[in-house]
Amino acid sequence: MEVLAGSAGDFEDGRRRVLEVGGRPVVVFRVGERYYALSNTCLHSGGPVGEGVLIPRVEAVVRADGTVAGEVFSETCMHIVCPWHGWEYDIDTGRAAGDPRFALRRYETRTEGDHVYVIAAHKA
Repeated sequence: MEVLAGSAGDFEDGRRRVLEVGGRPVVVFRVGERYYALSNTCLHSGGPVGEGVLIPRVEAVVRADGTVAGEVFSETCMHIVCPWHGWEYDIDTGRAAGDPRFALRRYETRTEGDHVYVIAAHKA
């Protein structure tokens, strides 16, 4: 089963939509040309993940001797941050940055013409 999330224009300028997919709240958004659909319920305290900011993952810069030289933002990995308590999730995998044993449900998306769809079966 597929659920119409909206038209491509609905996701411009960082806009997001929350819809019911299989009886669960799912946030749909676009980064670059790619669409994402994740559970909108934070695994920590049930907060609305989709209301949080999107930021690049913070990565440590490690010297050859093993000491940390500083931190930089990733150029390839984005996180969505729950606005309630700051839990971060990788938007590609759904995994929690602080403990990858926890992961938001991810859903496939597809486009047809100007329409964006979420496929009701979640990704593992």
